[in-house]
Amino acid sequence: MQVALIGATGFVGSPVLVELLSRGHQVTVLARNPAKLPAQPNLTVVAADALDAAQVAQAVAGHDAVVSAYNPGWTEPKIYDLFLQASAAIVDGVKRAGLKRLLVVGGAGSLFVAPGVQLVDTPPFPAEYKQGALAAREALNQLKLETSLDWSFVSPPIGLAPGARTGQYRTGLDDLLPGVGEAPAGISVADLAVAIVDELETPRHLQKRFTVAS
Repeated sequence: MQVALIGATGFVGSPVLVELLSRGHQVTVLARNPAKLPAQPNLTVVAADALDAAQVAQAVAGHDAVVSAYNPGWTEPKIYDLFLQASAAIVDGVKRAGLKRLLVVGGAGSLFVAPGVQLVDTPPFPAEYKQGALAAREALNQLKLETSLDWSFVSPPIGLAPGARTGQYRTGLDDLLPGVGEAPAGISVADLAVAIVDELETPRHLQKRFTVAS
């Protein structure tokens, strides 16, 4: 496939890039600073700002799918506004380019922990991640209104961390997956990348949110 990837230098985007290239896909990375990514076979890096729909449209035109792992950074004071601005620009740009397939990486905050209760609304939710989680939830709500795109939205579990690639994971939809014993469910970021590329290659969650865990 020809895949356009946004956020390729981030915590999730970096292993997604590795996974895509390891499977032989042609990848175009959209980056504000292309010099951050060294040259590799099957990799094209273009200068583009995810906040600009016109730049997104130009960069993703002709691709089979777009993966957005965009995150302005958890310490960014304007994370809520920037996340939503980028989300809207990416959706607009993908549609302008005439593409259908968009996979967005969100957060765990919008997963349900009880009927009508999402993780981000529970008292223990860390304050430093709340604005980003609220933005990701709103981005998901906006995506749910999109009927012209074959979108998917993936929420990792609470325990997303560095770790080995096992290629093994379980999936769910809108509810937080249970962990083992007292520990919350988790997954390595490498295995999250496996799940993302699997979903691109064999779509099972079109116009749906899904979650994964080990």
